[in-house]
Amino acid sequence: MAIIETLEHFYRERIGRTPESLRPGAGHFNIFKTDYTIDRHLPDPAAYRRRDFYKIILSHGKSELHFADKTVQVQQQALIFLNPQIPYSADLSAVNNSFCLVFNQHFFHRYGQLQEYPVYQPGGTHAFELTSEQVTQVTHIFRRMLEEKASSYVYKYDVLRNLVLELIHFALKTQLTAAVQVPPKRNAAERITTLFTTLLERHYSIDDVAQQVTLRSAADFARHMNIHVNHLNRALKAATGQTTSQIIAERCLLEARTLLKQSHWTVAEIAYALGFLEPAHFNAFFKKHTGTSPAKFRNV
Repeated sequence: MAIIETLEHFYRERIGRTPESLRPGAGHFNIFKTDYTIDRHLPDPAAYRRRDFYKIILSHGKSELHFADKTVQVQQQALIFLNPQIPYSADLSAVNNSFCLVFNQHFFHRYGQLQEYPVYQPGGTHAFELTSEQVTQVTHIFRRMLEEKASSYVYKYDVLRNLVLELIHFALKTQLTAAVQVPPKRNAAERITTLFTTLLERHYSIDDVAQQVTLRSAADFARHMNIHVNHLNRALKAATGQTTSQIIAERCLLEARTLLKQSHWTVAEIAYALGFLEPAHFNAFFKKHTGTSPAKFRNV
């Protein structure tokens, strides 16, 4: 079982305190205002890497976002939507200041799926270049969030959810200009391999018995990375010498072994978490690759 940074650890180490918004079972939401012109060593919420978090960023200054299929370049200021299941890397070194929201799907658990919105879908537009007028409008929404979050209103998180949706709908309704796509600077196979590995690690780092792997095949991963499965296979073969299916199977097997040795979950619970429809399918997979059954491996 891979060690996953907890929210408590993130706030204790980087912010210095645990916010009251960190409420068990209620999902999570937070907003940061960062001014890099004052202190370049401030904690960077845009680099928040927990796999279950969505982000909305209003950034001032040049930046680049690298996805598997494209590189997006921002010239002045942008509204950026980042989905934890769409891997990316970012160069924010020239950003002067920003607002950043971090929240998870559970914060919206009764209000629909965030991935229903195009800004959070593979192949969608994730970064929009803003005019000065649009920056003023978006900044107003972020400032309302800061005020609401600091208030004592008992239903403030309902208001904050509505303001997050207001940002999403602002991007969808307003004729925003998509940030410019430019030719990637890095070797394509290297870039795709790095982003695939990031997505694979996020997806197979299981720390909750209720969690379930949903990306099982090469086609599943290619769809989330918005590239053709043959393109993904060629890139990984060139970079690693292995097929996509081999890499996925190895990572699944590693997590299976870890869960069997380090958790008290039943074999059936582990099978479910790893995406197997039946424990028998998991048993057959594990025995094929190790020569022994999960139960025997656990008891050795």
